[in-house]
Amino acid sequence: MIVALGALHAEFGLRELVASSYQAVSGAGRAGVATLRQQLSLVAGTELGISPGDVRRAVGDNTGPFPEPVALNVVPWAGSARDDGWSSEELKVRDESRKILGLPDLPVAVTCVRVPVITTHSLTVHARFEGEVTVDKAREILATAPGVVLFDNPAAGEFPTPADVVGTDPTWVGRVRRALDDPTALELFVCGDNLRKGSALNTAQIAEVVAAELS
Repeated sequence: MIVALGALHAEFGLRELVASSYQAVSGAGRAGVATLRQQLSLVAGTELGISPGDVRRAVGDNTGPFPEPVALNVVPWAGSARDDGWSSEELKVRDESRKILGLPDLPVAVTCVRVPVITTHSLTVHARFEGEVTVDKAREILATAPGVVLFDNPAAGEFPTPADVVGTDPTWVGRVRRALDDPTALELFVCGDNLRKGSALNTAQIAEVVAAELS
């Protein structure tokens, strides 16, 4: 998310962020992946998911690192409990967004949701800026930003999804539109491989920057 937002912030000046993340089970490690695969084997080929509690009864205690079944489900919780009902993942998104963008007082509201996807996190983003924004200018910025792929033609069925983005390095952005009731705000949908750009690739890129500064 920050790869795309950073480019927009440099042009428009970010002043508020509201986001919901749809986090792949690999964010919970190998146990998360194993749990989803096991649950899928229990529900595949059945007619589960049409009655309250039927998926939970089929899964039983095989919820692994998740508080609820993740197969045929979405779980509005990721991480561990923090004060006032927030989760550690939600506070991490808030803290890291402020730190990376250099905006220590940026208002940030986040909800993290676990979804039945192996790898690649997605986010819906509502970003408010200091002045009026246009979709055309936002598209221009995103289309030329390093590490960003603009994939945005909903009429042709073109927008990023985890199934298409997994295994790639860039941040993929689609569904770019101006907020209906706020000319200073943009709505975005963002996908990125959480094991690559979310983890390993960042480490390599930081090392390259440090090496270049030392040479």
